[in-house]
Amino acid sequence: MTLEIIFNEIIPGHYGFTAAGQYPNWQNQKLHLTEYQEISLDWKLDNKLMVGNCDINGKTFTVSLKPFMGVIGMPPESGGVHSTWPPRSCGGNIDCKELVKGSKLYLPISVDGAYLAIGDGHALQGDGEVSCQAIECPMEVVDITVNVIENMSLSNPRANTPAGWITFGFHEDLNEATVQALDGMLNLLGELYGLNRVEAIALGSSIVDLRITQIVNGVKGVHACLPHGIFK
Repeated sequence: MTLEIIFNEIIPGHYGFTAAGQYPNWQNQKLHLTEYQEISLDWKLDNKLMVGNCDINGKTFTVSLKPFMGVIGMPPESGGVHSTWPPRSCGGNIDCKELVKGSKLYLPISVDGAYLAIGDGHALQGDGEVSCQAIECPMEVVDITVNVIENMSLSNPRANTPAGWITFGFHEDLNEATVQALDGMLNLLGELYGLNRVEAIALGSSIVDLRITQIVNGVKGVHACLPHGIFK
């Protein structure tokens, strides 16, 4: 069975922050950012105009907001205590910037009762979430509809977003995450257009985008995107 989560409305609060530097994660070490004292950008968010701004060294930077929830998932099948930090096949800390208002996310149900949890509000994020954080913020409204789809079987999440159809892969090895995302996309192209796997990857090489979802949650994420309206 599969859980369908429809995001009807996502409205951020009026403030947010982004931290960077000092923390000894792998990318900070490679980029020599552990040598810098940690900084935090303070963002002022306008959820009517959907813009945010912060000041760095007296210069104001203004961005358009695209709010989404970073953590959307259920407990894994194995018992015990599980961290909310990594993403899994049943969801979790996915951190995909495409899961905005109007998106439908499909998650394999791993335990009876599902126990869906949603949190980790973001006002805006780039692919990768490179500093370890996006514009982290509270949310004023997160309005969702949840449905159980009994005749859908998935091994990894997929989503139908305003940007297009998306399939996900999660693994400590970025190559393995890529294979998972592509495997999901080949299955999806087969379902939508009746293609076998080699036909799907041949066509997909011209129309499917591969993106790094995030690199900062221990388990890395890759998503494959099939844009809406790609076929004329």
